[in-house]
Amino acid sequence: MGERRWKGAFLEVVTEEVALPNGNVIDLDIVRHPGASAVVPFVSDDEVVLIRQYRFATGGTLWEVPAGKLDPGETPERCAHRELEEEAGCRAGRLEPLGAMWASPGFTDEKIHLYAAFDLTEVPQRLEADEVIELERMPFARALDLIWSGELTDAKSQLALLKASHLLSG
Repeated sequence: MGERRWKGAFLEVVTEEVALPNGNVIDLDIVRHPGASAVVPFVSDDEVVLIRQYRFATGGTLWEVPAGKLDPGETPERCAHRELEEEAGCRAGRLEPLGAMWASPGFTDEKIHLYAAFDLTEVPQRLEADEVIELERMPFARALDLIWSGELTDAKSQLALLKASHLLSG
């Protein structure tokens, strides 16, 4: 498993000796992460809900889709349902998987599972203490335009929206 360098609430940093395919043996620092789910909430085929979330690490507020880390023993689909309710105040009647992505494979094993949510019903939003979130309903075309204009810079959200666009066009 490697030598633990640091352990936090849900992240762990380890140093591992790794034999690479080219025969070189090196030490790699790896951030271990439990994984996450991200979900594009569709109010209709042409309207979505995005969130604006304060992110201290980036120095400001980002456009995102609802997302969060997997709890111990939680499936990615259950996590998507939970995060959608907590962050966006929506319950999905139907989730469509959009695939998965590696967040930053050069140093972390975080895998994010992507979904599109349909047949939404409103439920109370349940924000956690560290979540500062504003909701905004908008045309799906505008959400995609936010990517191309550079206003939506969160990678998981960009990919989820683009994959959802492909799902709807197919």
